[in-house]
Amino acid sequence: MGKWLQSGRRRDLCVLLAAAGRADGGTTKATTEAESEDENGREEAGGTTGELRGQRLKSQLESHYDDRIEPKAFYGSLSALVDAGFVEKRTAGIHDVYALTAAGERRLDDHYEWMRDCLESP
Repeated sequence: MGKWLQSGRRRDLCVLLAAAGRADGGTTKATTEAESEDENGREEAGGTTGELRGQRLKSQLESHYDDRIEPKAFYGSLSALVDAGFVEKRTAGIHDVYALTAAGERRLDDHYEWMRDCLESP
């Protein structure tokens, strides 16, 4: 497993971004530069799917953990994923928007398979 998945927070950020893309029925990587937001905080326009604003992503993670996450720690985790090439960051107006890259999705799928194999083994 790559070092990027050894952090539970980074793993969970990738899961939320993958879920955003799959919930929209599209890819997890941006396909256009147009911007708008649906009622769930996902960016959508002209086929753009699977993107979340940083603050929406932070709120979803805090809801899952039922705890507040320090902004510096949260954005540090996101930056590490961007630097590793597993998450894409772009600017939409005044907001930073994040999407899981194809490489990030592959690594997340590999990790999911590993977890499933471990849990299904007798």
